Amino acid sequence: MKKLGARHENLDFKVYGKLKSMIVDRRLEPGDKILQEKLARELGVSRTPLMCALKKLEQEKLVRAVPRRGFYVRLFTREEVLEAFELREVLEGLAARRAAESISPAEAETLRGFFRDADFSDGAEGIRRYADEDRRFHRYLIELGGFGLLRDILENYNIITVSGCADDMEGLVRHPRETLPEHEALIEAIASGRPEQAEKVARRHFHRSRQQLLRDLKRERRAGPRRSGTARGGAPGPAAKRAGGS
Repeated sequence: MKKLGARHENLDFKVYGKLKSMIVDRRLEPGDKILQEKLARELGVSRTPLMCALKKLEQEKLVRAVPRRGFYVRLFTREEVLEAFELREVLEGLAARRAAESISPAEAETLRGFFRDADFSDGAEGIRRYADEDRRFHRYLIELGGFGLLRDILENYNIITVSGCADDMEGLVRHPRETLPEHEALIEAIASGRPEQAEKVARRHFHRSRQQLLRDLKRERRAGPRRSGTARGGAPGPAAKRAGGS
C-alpha cells in the first residue's frame, strides 16, 4: 500500500480520502472492524491523522464507533439504501445532464471505454468484475458532471449504496444482463452531447434499481421479521441483503 506519512500537506484530509476509497472499493467491507494500528502502519502515518479521519467519517455516518470496541464500517439498512437511491436518482441525473453539456472528445472516448469487455457470466469472478466496473463508471460520471458540492454529496450517497452487506451479486441490485444496456444508453447520451436524454436515462436507471429494492423489501416483510445482523468483530447492526451498485 502506498505510504502517506512522508507527505505532510493536508495529511488528515489525505488519510480521510484514502479510507473513503477503501470503503468504496470494498477493501474495508461493511461490518469490518477498522484495525487502527495495522492501518496506520500500512499507510505510514501516526494514529493522530487516522483518528481525525475516522471522526470525520463518523460524522458522515460512514463508520460507527462502538464503545470499548473501536470503529466499524457502517452497515446500512435496506431503508437507508432506498433513500440513498432516491437521492442518487435526482442528483446523478443532474450530473449526467451537466456531463453531456460539457464533455470533451477525449472524455467521450474514455466514457465509451467502459463496459467494452463486460462479462455476462453468472460466475463469481464475472459478477465481481462487472460490479467493479459499475462503481468505476459511476465515479467517473460524477467526476465529469459534478461541481464541487455535488461531487461531495454524491460521493457519500454512492458509498451508502455500494457499502451494503453484499451477497453473491457483489452489491449489485440487478443482474448485468439487465443493467448493461442501460449503462450503454447512458454512455451514448452523454458522449454524444444530449443533456436531456442523459438525465432521463440516468434517472430511469436508478429508478428501476430502487423499484427492485422495494420489491425485495416487500417480499422480506411478507416472509416475516428479519433477524438483526451482526457486524464482523461483534459490532451489532442491521444488515441489508442486497445493497449497492446499480
